Amino acid sequence: MRINLICIGKTDDKEIVSLIRYYLPRIPKHWNFELVEIPDVKNAKNLSPDLLKKEESKLFLGHIDSNDLVILLDEKGKQFTSREFSEKIDFWMGHSYKKIHFLIGGAYGFSDEIYHRANEKISLSKMTFTHQMIRLFFVEQMYRAATILQGKPYHND
Repeated sequence: MRINLICIGKTDDKEIVSLIRYYLPRIPKHWNFELVEIPDVKNAKNLSPDLLKKEESKLFLGHIDSNDLVILLDEKGKQFTSREFSEKIDFWMGHSYKKIHFLIGGAYGFSDEIYHRANEKISLSKMTFTHQMIRLFFVEQMYRAATILQGKPYHND
């Protein structure tokens, strides 16, 4: 199985990159976790938000096969505690998915096409964060889920 976090654009904040690099090697190797940064759409400033989302959706879909599980990180998604998220990861891993993709959209979110392709939507918070910070928070939550699933001591248990 492979788990991917697919994002539009690169993380340019060195502190965030450093923290992501701190957590990545702590995610279990058998999860085959990869952070995939898709280059920004060219001439994005000249596109309307709807057209930009459509162009980004083509880039996302280039990384997704028809049998893959697609989960959007979306403000309208369901929220989980860290324990609930780890149980959800365990549930998804128990099914025969070859790939699980978590998607972080661009500045305007996702196109209707991506919403229709998605299997689920999850939200990391009701608050608004930069897309770069969400990458860090998500990678940390993947590490935390692995820790919980391995039965290691967890915060305040």
